[in-house]
Amino acid sequence: MTYTVWVYKTLIGHFDLDQRTLSHLLGISTELAQQLPRLNEGDVSVFSHALVRAVQSVVTADAIAVLRCEQGIAFPLACSGLAPEAMGRRFVINDHPRLAAIASATQPQVFAAECDLPDPYDGLLLATTGVLPVHACMGFSLYQDEQLLGMITFDSLTPSAFKEVALPMLAMLQSLVAAHFATALNLATLSERARHGMAMLREISHQRFTMVGESEVMQRLKQDIDLVANSELSVLIQGETGTGKELVARRIHENSSRCQGPFVQVNCASLSENLAESEFFGHRKGAFTGADRHREGKFLVAHGGTLFLDEIGELPLSMQSKLLRALQSGEIQPVGTDKPQYVDVRIVAATNRDLRQEVEEGRFRADLYHRLSVYPLQVPPLRSRAQDIEPLAGFFIEQLRKKLGVRQLVLSARFLKQLREHDWPGNVRELEHVLSRAALKAKHLAREEDIVEVDVMHSVQWRDNGTNALAVDQDKGVASVQLSSAQTLKAATEAFQKSLIKACLQANALNWAATARELSVDRTNLVRLAKRLGIETVKKLN
Repeated sequence: MTYTVWVYKTLIGHFDLDQRTLSHLLGISTELAQQLPRLNEGDVSVFSHALVRAVQSVVTADAIAVLRCEQGIAFPLACSGLAPEAMGRRFVINDHPRLAAIASATQPQVFAAECDLPDPYDGLLLATTGVLPVHACMGFSLYQDEQLLGMITFDSLTPSAFKEVALPMLAMLQSLVAAHFATALNLATLSERARHGMAMLREISHQRFTMVGESEVMQRLKQDIDLVANSELSVLIQGETGTGKELVARRIHENSSRCQGPFVQVNCASLSENLAESEFFGHRKGAFTGADRHREGKFLVAHGGTLFLDEIGELPLSMQSKLLRALQSGEIQPVGTDKPQYVDVRIVAATNRDLRQEVEEGRFRADLYHRLSVYPLQVPPLRSRAQDIEPLAGFFIEQLRKKLGVRQLVLSARFLKQLREHDWPGNVRELEHVLSRAALKAKHLAREEDIVEVDVMHSVQWRDNGTNALAVDQDKGVASVQLSSAQTLKAATEAFQKSLIKACLQANALNWAATARELSVDRTNLVRLAKRLGIETVKKLN
């Protein structure tokens, strides 16, 4: 029996349909069934867009959204009539009364036009400009057995838009769509399990560690992550500061066979040269002054899981050889003991430096570089994936909405235009910080308004005149440097670091310890960095 025939018999057996409605629903069933074979790569986006088109042919609305529900979170898979930033939103269902009502009901829910419950899409409909609230809303849940898989929402700015919608027909549509939706998700899950050889998928957090973005470069990156994740190969993640290298490392871990094991992160830039060995391999009581008890190193803590070496390019040369030996042998030797210990860890490293160049200039061991970069990944800068800016903005704005305790945060068209036109030297981290500042200012000025619009007036003003001024007050002992637009990020960063260190040294009478305290860095690391930047102090600053 074909799938369409099964749907036909199901509809006949459960509903009293007229011929025209039956033909229309069967047409929808056929259209959705044709999208199912495309799920052989575990992607439900094609099906979700087809689902939006299908329900649009039955129900007229200003906005329609297909949402996936997992562990109390609802997030859009496809939508029509909503601002692009809506695709980046992650809705905690219990925080949104209308979504909670739809999710908890097995029948379609139509809200009265005078209903005062807030709508999660207030200010996000494309049918008008401004921040007008939604006036008409309805939706239905998508269940398989007793498990909530998703929901479909319909919104309109016309209060009476859904008065003429027949509830029996809507219930038929719900039953039909729920069956197809469950089938699509099951196919996607089976495809993922077969490809990775896993019994089940480990869900990736849709909150703190979500990778938002559907641009071509991000799709390629996600494909590479999925390819290498379930292997045991060492991975070297390279990319500019603020691009999200830690997110890539966590996704590799969570998609790997080690996902049930620990994920341990070590910031190599923060390790002082004399304590790095103890941090990696641990020490025994009495091994050195101050070692008053046994301490397990990061390698042992990460046993059975993943060890993430962040900022690996900052690791001292003396420590690189010891790290290489541990990677080659799989054994560590805690400080203060002669007995080696076997460890089973998967290494993922990250850096914002060009390690090839560091090797050529003698600052990084070639053998360690080749040991780490078995499978290199390059995280693209935000300027090379401009189409992801709006979904990313939506993702951050939804998080800020909850943190700031406002009912709804929306971005004005002018502000979105400004975001799209900026070149983002600080990448995704800079975008998050810009939105945080702007949202805080917008909330302060909006006072008690339910819908807070973030506009250009709330944001920092970027100058686009060929240079970006990192201007600082010299009287306060902070560096000032003009960066040429043609200058590389590495050269610009080093120029600013050099200028800042010099200014602080002068302010502290060339005292390295005081300068290190002011800059909140380890003195040994500061001296090593200054030496690499060509800064020396011999009674006077050279």
